[in-house]
Amino acid sequence: MARRKKEAVKVPSTTGEIKDMLWKSADKLRGSMDASQYKDVVLGLVFLKYVSDSFDERQKEIRIELEEQGFDEDVIQEDLEDIDSYTSENVFWVDPEARWEFLTANSKGRMGDDGKAQSIGKLIDAAMQHVMQDNEALTGTLPMIYGAENIDQRRLGELVDLFSSTYFGSTKERKARDLLGEVYEYFLDKFAKAEGKRGGEFYTPQSVVRTLVEILEPAEGRVYDPCCGSGGMFVQAEKFLEATKRDRSNIAIYGQELNERTWRMAKMNLAIHAISAAGLGQRWADTFARDIHAGTQMDYVLANPPFNIKDWVRNEEDTRWKYGVPPVRNANYAWMQHIVSKLSAHGSAGVVMANGTMTSQSSGEGEIRKNMVEDDVVSCVLALPAQLFRGTGIPVCVWFFDKDKSAGQKGSIDRRGEVLLIDARQLGHMVDRTERTFSDEDIQRIANTFRTWRGRESAEGEYEDVAGFCKSATIEEIREAGYALTPGRYVGMPEAEEDDEPIDEKIARLTKELTAALDESARLDAVVREQLGRLK
Repeated sequence: MARRKKEAVKVPSTTGEIKDMLWKSADKLRGSMDASQYKDVVLGLVFLKYVSDSFDERQKEIRIELEEQGFDEDVIQEDLEDIDSYTSENVFWVDPEARWEFLTANSKGRMGDDGKAQSIGKLIDAAMQHVMQDNEALTGTLPMIYGAENIDQRRLGELVDLFSSTYFGSTKERKARDLLGEVYEYFLDKFAKAEGKRGGEFYTPQSVVRTLVEILEPAEGRVYDPCCGSGGMFVQAEKFLEATKRDRSNIAIYGQELNERTWRMAKMNLAIHAISAAGLGQRWADTFARDIHAGTQMDYVLANPPFNIKDWVRNEEDTRWKYGVPPVRNANYAWMQHIVSKLSAHGSAGVVMANGTMTSQSSGEGEIRKNMVEDDVVSCVLALPAQLFRGTGIPVCVWFFDKDKSAGQKGSIDRRGEVLLIDARQLGHMVDRTERTFSDEDIQRIANTFRTWRGRESAEGEYEDVAGFCKSATIEEIREAGYALTPGRYVGMPEAEEDDEPIDEKIARLTKELTAALDESARLDAVVREQLGRLK
């Protein structure tokens, strides 16, 4: 009987350890290529390492199961290489030459069977090809850029060695997939910050995505994003189902992305979170030029389109322009009309937009906004605080659309003829000099305001207009305001806090405090002058 080779026990790394090590690893490549390039290199390796570790973990489970059943080593070895033993458990099959152990052993390259030298980059490209060929869900997804001339092979080999010190294994506290998902999102955030304004093309801040999801509450049906970036909206929708203890299969994902590299990132991101990426299409594509989901009505749309794009495919005869033809040099109202056109009879949407969309009158945009309001498809406009999006100073808002605002599937209160305006510009806190974020309490305050307004089962309390924060405006009020939808125009100023202190006592107290402060200032001035005199 063949003897079993003794294996070293691998200890799953903590989230903090992996984040710290992997981000430091990016430094090895940063000097030799720009941020967008090493983003692809590092994220691809993170995915390949996870796939290999998951395969390794499943292999150990198979061995234990068979040993407990009394099978000999020859049978065990045969079953360890049976693809069905892995795919039946939603584990990707990994070819022997795609496994991390093989790559680590050849991190400096090797001689091929044909006598020609193979660099570590070529070996990684081959590994990526193996994984895609063996797992249909990953077809056309993984980057094959590692053997390129602009990749420093010495540094790449060092990166492989460095990655080997981490292990994406499961523990009692969390699954390996959950760990990788968290690490992947962490990297997307870090790379978006490193790339500045361009980073916004593939990453929407998590606090913004969570706000959209908590308001829309996508519980079942088709969830769509026409400019899906790296798929963050879909991931958060899936997390909402998990948090509310709903079946993940309740929703089906549909998306489209113009940029090839970003489309591949989205496919990887969904694979990491065990979300089917079939709805992203066979390849990247321009939503305006070719809607790959034409004719498919969506129950929920979550989107953060690129703002104010001037060069876009525009056809004046397009049936999507129900409310008016969007201007040639700005696609903001094209995005919104496309999204409204995709909604089912009871569909809802949340769309991040530049603030200018709330008031613009140029090139027919004011008329389009008027027509959307009069058609009663606008349910809410949310003004967000500045600096939520690192790398851009453009202030933003979120438009929410509902094809049906009557009492029924989406809430027990009939809100036809009304629009909720929320001014959240004062919420949030700074995480550093340039970036603001929402706390859990901020997100819940905003979301619960909408939920109570619609009369949702998940709402806490009853809706009330709050001066300085929210107002349920009628279409007549909006009409009188010239169809401007800036929340601050409707919510007014927050009410001043009540002051029980009598005015005479307040004046006396403040006078006393001011006098004491002036006396202390005079004392300190004298001390300073005395010390300066001693220096002469």
